[in-house]
Amino acid sequence: MADQQQGQQAKLKLKRRRRKKVCFFCVEKINVLDYKNTALVKRFVSDRGKILPRRNSGTCAKHQRMIANAVKRSRYLGILPYSVD
Repeated sequence: MADQQQGQQAKLKLKRRRRKKVCFFCVEKINVLDYKNTALVKRFVSDRGKILPRRNSGTCAKHQRMIANAVKRSRYLGILPYSVD
């Protein structure tokens, strides 16, 4: 009897859905991401210097491409490092 209850509780935990992340840029209605705005660009870069994927950052595909281009431009100009030592 107790095993059945534990099994049902485990199933309920698995069926719980995570709340979908909302795109920061769509909510704030930001159309252009400036690569010189380091505070905003660093928000989407990990502590190791990697660009965060969409599933972690919650951005839509359109804005994820903008983030990638902004990070790459700022790295090229030396504003952001390619990797952290």
